[in-house]
Amino acid sequence: MLTVTGVSRSFGGVYGVRDVSLNVADGEVCGVIGPNGAGKSTLFNLITGHLAADHGQISFLGHRVDRLAPHRRARLGMSIVFQAARVFRGMTVRENVMVGLHGRTSAGFVSAALRLPRHRRDERRIAAEAEAALERVGLAGWAERPADRLPIGQQRALQLARALCARPRLLLLDEPASGLRGQERERLATLVEELRASGLTILLIEHDVAFVTRLADRVVVLDLGQVIAEGSPAEVRADPLVLAAYLGQTS
Repeated sequence: MLTVTGVSRSFGGVYGVRDVSLNVADGEVCGVIGPNGAGKSTLFNLITGHLAADHGQISFLGHRVDRLAPHRRARLGMSIVFQAARVFRGMTVRENVMVGLHGRTSAGFVSAALRLPRHRRDERRIAAEAEAALERVGLAGWAERPADRLPIGQQRALQLARALCARPRLLLLDEPASGLRGQERERLATLVEELRASGLTILLIEHDVAFVTRLADRVVVLDLGQVIAEGSPAEVRADPLVLAAYLGQTS
């Protein structure tokens, strides 16, 4: 589904990622781990289109996308949950989730401005879908609350609901467990397991080894901007290079 081939990006002569290649198969959860500064966020932003690569190619569903803007990649079926909570202030939780559905509405600007019947039908439909998405991520009782007043765990869940409303082929999660407490982390892990069971393809970029190895079918390890290991969670956890670079062990 996703192929990254020989991708590099430097900042002032220092490589964020260098000659990175990876594949994500349809229906799998692929985890990318690495210590701070390993290049995880740079790789994430290259895949989503928020950074441009100096070299290499990125293909999604057979289409080369490394020259496409983020919104065009989204239209092909990529949905993103960023590490930093991103919500629309002044809007409710439900309204924030509904934003993720407006790309699938049929009413145009004039219809919306005049609130014609087609627009009202669209709004009712996407409001119902937003409610279903909120229930799926455990926020059914939060729909009318101001989104920017939610705790961090609930804001992360809101972003996930909004991403799922786009009906993605590939869900990209950037450090989703960052800042979450025990129950929130467990709730998130359970949800990712349910999404995997439904057949959704997920690329999970995360610092927490235990969180990733619990959820991923396959793990790619970055260090200093380069891939140093790849394999099953068990293989990666036993790899001497991973123990040295990521866990600070030598044996």
